[in-house]
Amino acid sequence: MKNVFIAVALTCAVYSVNAQVKIGQMAPEISLPDIKGNTINLSSLKGKVVLIDFWASWCGPCRRANPSVVRLYEKYKGKGFEVYGVSIDSKKSDWIKAIQHDKIIYTQVNDDGGWQSSVAAKYSVEAIPATFLLDKTGIISAIDWEGKNLEDKIKELLQ
Repeated sequence: MKNVFIAVALTCAVYSVNAQVKIGQMAPEISLPDIKGNTINLSSLKGKVVLIDFWASWCGPCRRANPSVVRLYEKYKGKGFEVYGVSIDSKKSDWIKAIQHDKIIYTQVNDDGGWQSSVAAKYSVEAIPATFLLDKTGIISAIDWEGKNLEDKIKELLQ
């Protein structure tokens, strides 16, 4: 019985490692509604350097990170940088209030599944905030980078 348990655990571990998105891979497509209900596809931003930012209104670390993301967006948006914010809020009103309060002006979409979000699962997001920086072709170039490292990588990808 112990050997069966070990075999099942190893199989699950291998499957979970293979299911995770990795640097160097094409970012999986995301198609979610924005505040107005219009579906925004991640692929519509191809040709730009894109930061996918998974967050939620109830997430303290996410909310503390939002001003930095807004600052990066304002600084580099005219140079080909875009942010694709993915909220996992289950209550649309809370999501909208957070966007307004944090003065978020970049693309925002919502997967209202909370921790059961299918998009978060597709990206193997287990904690938020979680970020994925994509190059102009949609390849993942950095995962969960922040601060100066993130800004330097954005500048590099914009060249």
